[in-house]
Amino acid sequence: MQYRSDTKKVKGLGSIKHGFGHWWAQRLTAVLMVPLGFWFVYSMVSMENLHPDTLILWLHNPAPAILMTLFVTTVVFHGALGLQVIIEDYVGNKKMSLILLVLLKFAIFAMIVASVFSLFKLVS
Repeated sequence: MQYRSDTKKVKGLGSIKHGFGHWWAQRLTAVLMVPLGFWFVYSMVSMENLHPDTLILWLHNPAPAILMTLFVTTVVFHGALGLQVIIEDYVGNKKMSLILLVLLKFAIFAMIVASVFSLFKLVS
């Protein structure tokens, strides 16, 4: 039998213990996507034509290639954070939730690797 007050029982528990890092990462990626999104839209609109050869030549410059890699990685990571919240909040079965979260991590890793590989394959 434990003789602890109600305050002592809940001390260290609650949303501040687990969710702050996730919340902060989601807000940080959202803020980072704003200038990168404007840059991407401006770059696409300012091109004469959107022919694949033009895009490949555009990505041969280091600055657009690096910014595009950062943009794609940020968008995929931000999406993963959002999907993680949806799975944690709306999947009631803990086992299924864990399986979906593990599959999500693998899928996000594969998407980031494939995106970065594809961008660097276009550049080289």
